Amino acid sequence: MEEKKSVLISFLGNINYDSRSLNFYQSFSNKGYDVQFMGFDWMTENFVTQKGNITIKKIKKGKVSLLFYLSFAIHLKLKLLTSKFDYYFAEDVYTLPFVALIGKFKKGKVIYDSREIFGHLAGLRKRKNVQSLMKSIEKSFIKKADIVLATGKLDMEYLVKEYKIDYGLVIRNLPLNIKPKESYDFRKEFQIPEAKKILIYQGMVLHGRGLRIVLEFLKDSDDYVFIVLGDGDSKEYYKNLAKDFGVTQKTIFINKVSQGELLNYTKGANVGISIIENVSLSYFYALPNKLFEYIMAEIPCIVSNLPQMDDIIKQYKVGLSIPPDDIPALKNALQKLSQDNAVYKEMVQNCKSASKELNWEKEIEKLFEKLN
Repeated sequence: MEEKKSVLISFLGNINYDSRSLNFYQSFSNKGYDVQFMGFDWMTENFVTQKGNITIKKIKKGKVSLLFYLSFAIHLKLKLLTSKFDYYFAEDVYTLPFVALIGKFKKGKVIYDSREIFGHLAGLRKRKNVQSLMKSIEKSFIKKADIVLATGKLDMEYLVKEYKIDYGLVIRNLPLNIKPKESYDFRKEFQIPEAKKILIYQGMVLHGRGLRIVLEFLKDSDDYVFIVLGDGDSKEYYKNLAKDFGVTQKTIFINKVSQGELLNYTKGANVGISIIENVSLSYFYALPNKLFEYIMAEIPCIVSNLPQMDDIIKQYKVGLSIPPDDIPALKNALQKLSQDNAVYKEMVQNCKSASKELNWEKEIEKLFEKLN
């Protein structure tokens, strides 16, 4: 009997709240690979270290960032040095140096998942020295990877041009082809009247994700309730902003939920929001998984008219795209979806059709074809 191929997926994050890592893990497991995951968690309240095939180390992130990264590096290096795999995934630039060096030393194949334009991260746009460090790390180690993955065509074109690589593969951040089992009843849970439409934003709560524009829009509208589903460094800021704008009665903040539950929550809303702001190259090229999750849950969405998201909207007609800082455009888009029932129903049907194509099971086959 042929021996199973083995895979290690390394990620500075928790697989339970990261659909991309989880999908890689499940896909390789389903194909008969022996798969392990090494991850880290510093954000989930009351989280304790999880061990096994899925290992997630609890690490603390205090005021001294160096100690945080040192702890992360020690645990990851220990895992890499004390085990051997056929394939080593670096799921971000943080794990890339360790995976590239030790994976190659162990004579394994290295797969680097450049899921962001790490040299231009929006969260670091005011810290140019850190952005430069990220770019230098990626430049130094990306050519040690046997396969480089990106989440969109424009992202891959950037990597090819910037680092002179020629072996990239686009694997978009698509959800599993699994429809929600039920809709989460936001109306019952939070006493939301039937007359009000429910908007949802899901994902990391960070600056540049369009939350401000929605909260500002709500100041002059009583027709909507806004669900913010997720956690992040800016969550308290936006809670306070909702108070400042006087829209706390129209805004509901919910902690992140596991990937297995997420689409049930998505399905409970009327419209999905993904208004990424053009504050960095990484965001300009954005093709976020929340867009495809809205499509899978069959709710129309409103997104930024940035190139990659706009292409999906135009090709599949599953929502509307607007300039990311245009409140009147947001108002008009929401009115169209709320008041024109024929348009809304058509977009729901388009979501249903698009989800048959825009799903992880179809997308991941490109990688397996390359590995075979």
